[in-house]
Amino acid sequence: MSHIRSRFSKPPDETVIYYTSSLPFDKRLYRYDISGSIAHARMLAEQGIISPDDAKAIHKGLDDIAIEIEQGKFNFKKELEDIHMAIEARLFQLIGDVAGKLHTARSRNDQVALDIRLFVKDAISKTITAIKRLQLSLVNLTDSNKGAVMPGYTHLQPAQPVLLAHHLLAYFEMLQRDVERFEDALKRTDVMPLGSGSLAGVAYDIDREFVARELGFSQVSRNSMDAVSDRDFVIEYLAAASTCMMHLSRLAEEVILWSSAEFGFIELDDAYSTGSSLMPQKKNPDVAELCRGKTGRVYGHLMAMLTTMKGLPLCYNRDLQEDKEGLFDAVDTLLPSLEVFSGMVGSLKVKKENMEKAASRGYILATDIADYLVSKGETFRSAHGITARLISYAADKGKPLNQLSLDEYKRFSPLFDDGIYSVTAASSIAARDVTGGTAPQQVAKALVRAKNMVGIPK
Repeated sequence: MSHIRSRFSKPPDETVIYYTSSLPFDKRLYRYDISGSIAHARMLAEQGIISPDDAKAIHKGLDDIAIEIEQGKFNFKKELEDIHMAIEARLFQLIGDVAGKLHTARSRNDQVALDIRLFVKDAISKTITAIKRLQLSLVNLTDSNKGAVMPGYTHLQPAQPVLLAHHLLAYFEMLQRDVERFEDALKRTDVMPLGSGSLAGVAYDIDREFVARELGFSQVSRNSMDAVSDRDFVIEYLAAASTCMMHLSRLAEEVILWSSAEFGFIELDDAYSTGSSLMPQKKNPDVAELCRGKTGRVYGHLMAMLTTMKGLPLCYNRDLQEDKEGLFDAVDTLLPSLEVFSGMVGSLKVKKENMEKAASRGYILATDIADYLVSKGETFRSAHGITARLISYAADKGKPLNQLSLDEYKRFSPLFDDGIYSVTAASSIAARDVTGGTAPQQVAKALVRAKNMVGIPK
């Protein structure tokens, strides 16, 4: 706008206009910019800084601009470097010089800070809702497969039998921590910066609390210099988003493994699978693979924002324009990932028989055999060694444990008796009856808790 260039004797070079413009991406902030401007104008009128008629004219003009943008009729001129200037220029066209009163007691610095905080608040709310939908899908899948037994793994090697429900609820817990992280980030995002001016506050009798109430903020910023230069809340969103994407990527990896022919634990619904351009038999878990790949993209936005902020002196610097594209892309990556995972998880088919067969392979009851010897009076360390030698013997003979004779067992310890044959995957799972364990009664309690948290009635 011409008044901003009043200090200079020549217009900006075309390359400068292109290089400094943020309008191509920050125009998505228009709703927040208009809401903030309406609240600011109302406050100016309440304080007698502008007349009520001027405030009404500004309000009407801004409402009309919002309609133009939503209907695709707004002309985003490239020479107007950001959404704030684009809206203000159009406001001048609609209501004349009265538009010049809107920027009283306001700087673009605190205006930008306000808009991005409003955006992040909205993004947090949408993200939490999307996470809870995925949690609901996990709960429903758990509820319909409560008795399914599978191998639990360490190092991707069969370790101990567990309930599939226990495994799925582990992801529920991860996602709950994500919800809590976003809720915690919201506390520090929910701070109203308008009234900070460029850096030192404003020389008008404004009512910042009025604006905060109008816009739904719980508090106002306590230091004007910090308020215009703080982007911690953006970093916190990106950090929480990175952690959430990491959790989705872990789930994606297991979906990819479990849907393979080698595992055969699940089958993905056709609606969440893709085919091959060459091999007609293929049913590919591309949704999970894409999420696994997109996770690094969100990590990159976090690192970029941390790097942008690390050397900035107070107060506002144009570097802060770089806060938006990575944030927007992270939101646009995380929300669809959560949405598509909700559908994918909710529609997948569990192949219980294959899981149970896998839980009977690989000497997965070795720990239970050691525990059996401990129950007979052996020390655990000694029982561990006896069992290791027993497993080595069985592997050499190519026999599963349930095909060893009692005489073979007794070669390794006289404490073995017929009771060893009662050690099964079911008894192993039932024995883990501690809070947080995989025993059916513990998993049932965890499932009730999870249902309560996602709002499923008892």
